[in-house]
Amino acid sequence: MGIHKEGYGIITKSFLLLAAITVALYFILGLVTAFTIAAISIAIIFIIIVRFFRSPKRVPVVEDGAVISPADGRIVVVKEVYEGEFLKCNCIQVSVFMSLLNVHVNWFPVTGQIKYYKYHPGNYLVAMHPKSSEKNERTSIAVEEMGHKVLFRQIAGYLARRIVCYAVEGQSANKGSEVGFIKFGSRVDLYLPIDSRIQVTKGQRVRGCETVIARLPE
Repeated sequence: MGIHKEGYGIITKSFLLLAAITVALYFILGLVTAFTIAAISIAIIFIIIVRFFRSPKRVPVVEDGAVISPADGRIVVVKEVYEGEFLKCNCIQVSVFMSLLNVHVNWFPVTGQIKYYKYHPGNYLVAMHPKSSEKNERTSIAVEEMGHKVLFRQIAGYLARRIVCYAVEGQSANKGSEVGFIKFGSRVDLYLPIDSRIQVTKGQRVRGCETVIARLPE
């Protein structure tokens, strides 16, 4: 498991800052015990930051019509909704919430041509808030597979203040290839054809690339 490229800058800056704090505490505290406790605490913080940007190697499910999870996390929404931005029809929404402990790489859930991409500036409500998919900073990406359009959104949360997305409208997307990264926790919403066969339930833990979220209509 490697470190994602989006983390290089933050990890380097964090290391330099935490190292400076450690040196300052060495001269301020003086006492060996107090300094040791402080140094261990700082080391743990650095390990957490590095761990957040881990980038695992995943083998995606490549079965035709299978919609794979675009992220690690927990299913928090499975319901019928009207998607009014691009699809303009009733869909099944499936949302994956990523905690700070999850991998934060995002993957394409289907293979096909990228039909739509748009970045939306917005607020930073907690990602669990029902209005976060409409009010928060987010990206919307639509990919067509087997004649079916699947829309998914990367959504920033209260702590997530930067969404990175590599999707380019008009280009091809491969199921399981990286679509982006959300820094410091959030969620990904999927909008699937209404007659898709959903394979997950609310509360279920999922793994990006490896968990089948749904199967598209034949």
